[in-house]
Amino acid sequence: MPKKIILSLLFGVLLGLSWPTAGFTPLIFVALVPFLWVIESTKSDGFWIFSARIFLGFFVWNAITTWWLWNATIFGMFFAMFVNCSMMTLVLLLWRRVDIKLGRKAGLIFLPITWICFEKLNLNWGFSWPWLNLGNGFASNVDWVQWYEYTGIFGGTLWIWVVNISFYNAMKDYLYSKKISKRLIRPFVLIVIPISLSFFIKNQFEQETEETLIVTVVQPNIDPYKEKYGQTNQNQYDILLEQIGSELSKKPSIIITPETYFTEGAGTNLSLIEDSKLYKDLLNYANSNNTQLLNGIQLYKTYAKNERTKTANRLNNGIWVDFYNSAFLTDSTGVQLYHKSKLVAGVETLPFRNVIEPILGNIMLDFGGTVLTRATQDEREAFPLYNNVSISPVICYESVYGEFVTGYVRNGAQVLAIMTNDAWWGDTAGHKQHMAYASLRAIETRRPVVRSANTGISGFITPLGEVTEKLNYNKKGILTSTVYPQSAVTLYVRYGDYIFRLGGFLAGLMLLFSFSHRKD
Repeated sequence: MPKKIILSLLFGVLLGLSWPTAGFTPLIFVALVPFLWVIESTKSDGFWIFSARIFLGFFVWNAITTWWLWNATIFGMFFAMFVNCSMMTLVLLLWRRVDIKLGRKAGLIFLPITWICFEKLNLNWGFSWPWLNLGNGFASNVDWVQWYEYTGIFGGTLWIWVVNISFYNAMKDYLYSKKISKRLIRPFVLIVIPISLSFFIKNQFEQETEETLIVTVVQPNIDPYKEKYGQTNQNQYDILLEQIGSELSKKPSIIITPETYFTEGAGTNLSLIEDSKLYKDLLNYANSNNTQLLNGIQLYKTYAKNERTKTANRLNNGIWVDFYNSAFLTDSTGVQLYHKSKLVAGVETLPFRNVIEPILGNIMLDFGGTVLTRATQDEREAFPLYNNVSISPVICYESVYGEFVTGYVRNGAQVLAIMTNDAWWGDTAGHKQHMAYASLRAIETRRPVVRSANTGISGFITPLGEVTEKLNYNKKGILTSTVYPQSAVTLYVRYGDYIFRLGGFLAGLMLLFSFSHRKD
């Protein structure tokens, strides 16, 4: 097998073996070295040969880390991998132009900042799939990246690239001179300094303890393929009361159920929810027990043809309907609602619908657990509780988006409540990675995270990203714990993905210059 093919396979395998939650994280600091070797030695090859070798390595990485998508949809798994690998390969095609036109040093500057631009795009375009953004690779080692409160995950992405490039340069020196290069010291320094800084930040962090919030999270463990969507709201209500009854003696201020806990039929009419029997029963129960209930629910709203929204679905009977994957809080002053707004490409939203729907219909991705195209809202919500603490519902896939989650905090959230299903992938790495990524959101925002997952993993995460209690996968149960609401605003919450904005500006200048510059 040609050496370049072996190196392509090797970098994909190393990245896969470094990934949370079963991987060995330190490998991520050298995983890109064979990749850098491949692109440098292949850049003068033809377009298709260069692209194929790069695509191969990326596909291996994607397959090792996200193969579990197979359990939700086979087509969806291959589609997600193909699109993601194609986007990654496009980054390298841009790099090749800059490297050839502006030289190797410029190329090694351009590569990491353009990769960050790709990751940002992957957070915001229609087929968004940021699961493998490099900064997520430290989700199992949160003590190394406490400085994410300043940088977000793009700080981690940049760190990985800088260390790998440093190792690559040291290795090249050794291979050409056959002597141990002084450059070999540099990558180790680049590893040690950020980790040391992280431990310093952790030791300096002072948690606000003036206020407390007793939270109960529910893990009903209902199979979404066989049981969940055949239940009536009354059945779910009865199951909920039976499950939480034993916890009421702990006097929780709020009880949280997972995403789409109530899913009877097509859902509950949005316009009538406050007058529905379900809401009145929940409100009466909560008030009689001096608590509040934050629930996942499926909602809908109908329209006449001339009143329909852009997101409305046309049903067979000619009615136009918006469907919502929502959270609602019982409140004596009126129901508080939030609609999930980061949707999973596929059946929650169909990007480029006019082009794709006639070809593929609904044969797309099913990662999140609901059906038909969803409507969203523009702003993040922070629900004030009776004790004046504000809590925000973060629904499923939304918790993978760092800057998006900061919107809840800017709007007043002191506690983040992740409500998810996570049953679609089975007992694989998928739900474990999703849980681990929640720790990164805790660090970025310095907010406690409480997590209610249908089949697991439910639990509690401190502002330092440490999991204090959890219910494992495929186990019915309930947890109650005290969390400390936080009010301080981190630099990342305040400024968001500024690393991308700075890097994107520089990458744009370099790319433009590459089109106007003739290398001597």
